[in-house]
Amino acid sequence: MPHAPTAADSTAARQRAQQAAQGLTRKVFWSALLGGLVFAGLALYSDLPKMREAAARFEPTAFLSGLLLVATNYGLRIIRWNRYLHELAIQVPRTESALIFLSGFVMSVTPGKVGEVFKSLLLQQSRQISFVRSAPIVIAERLTDLIALVLLIALGSLALPGGPLIALLGATIVGSMVWVLSHRRLMEHLLQLGGRIRPIQGLVQRLGEAYESLHRLTRPGPMLMGTTLAFLAWGLECGTLYLIAHGFGPVDLSPVEAIFTYATSTIAGALAMMPGGLGVTEAGMAGLLHTLGAPNMTPAIASATTIMVRVATLWFAVVVGGVALAYYRLQTLPRTSSTRANSQRAS
Repeated sequence: MPHAPTAADSTAARQRAQQAAQGLTRKVFWSALLGGLVFAGLALYSDLPKMREAAARFEPTAFLSGLLLVATNYGLRIIRWNRYLHELAIQVPRTESALIFLSGFVMSVTPGKVGEVFKSLLLQQSRQISFVRSAPIVIAERLTDLIALVLLIALGSLALPGGPLIALLGATIVGSMVWVLSHRRLMEHLLQLGGRIRPIQGLVQRLGEAYESLHRLTRPGPMLMGTTLAFLAWGLECGTLYLIAHGFGPVDLSPVEAIFTYATSTIAGALAMMPGGLGVTEAGMAGLLHTLGAPNMTPAIASATTIMVRVATLWFAVVVGGVALAYYRLQTLPRTSSTRANSQRAS
């Protein structure tokens, strides 16, 4: 007979939740501090008075339009999240599912966004859905995001010297990734080899347990669906960069150059494994903007554009995630309390 939760169990659970919340707050605080230092560095690099002069000419509707594109990005990714849940036969009410997805944004300032497995922890807490069962969704999301960004880089590179070669390289990388992940025997062999390496044996074992679900998500149908939605979603964020850059006035930055700049700097930040790509993404974005948009794209405008784009695409997501998580906790608290009370009565 299963052990019914006691008062001590409830107290311990609340303490764990409180400790987790405190740890999350500390992570966001230190990441925000690092982000502030990065913005300060950009301001110093570009000459603060010139940045203020550029900001005085900025058209606010460009930023608001950019936020609208970012919000649409979230909508497309929620659709992908729900489709993946359906593929794995995980039943979650749509509103709750959307809140769980958005709550994961509070972990956007983690290296490579791996903290978004937080969504799987929320599913386990609220719906008793095994972490191993749902975590492959996060892997599939990151995979299709990466494929979409590589394709966007390939598209954006067509306007640059040597672009066709870059596009061919990008297509080759994407094709190779899809082939490896969809080749069941090859993946099982790679997992077996990894299992012999002592330092990563635990990780490989967990990946092996999750691979069955991941394999279902990397079949042609789900893979095409996920990549298409990711391509559209990240394309919208590239559009945010384009709108904000042109909010400072006429600049020599075409849509394909904006796509190349945003996608390249985003991947660079993810590969650097810095929290939210902080520092690396900003430096890459400002440098590419100044290089591709010169002479009208001055260092001041490039830095100001980078700061506003990161506010719209990274820090806005963190705020949305925090609000969604707080609302989600309020919505699930009555259900959790009721479940605990029923369990205690049953005991």
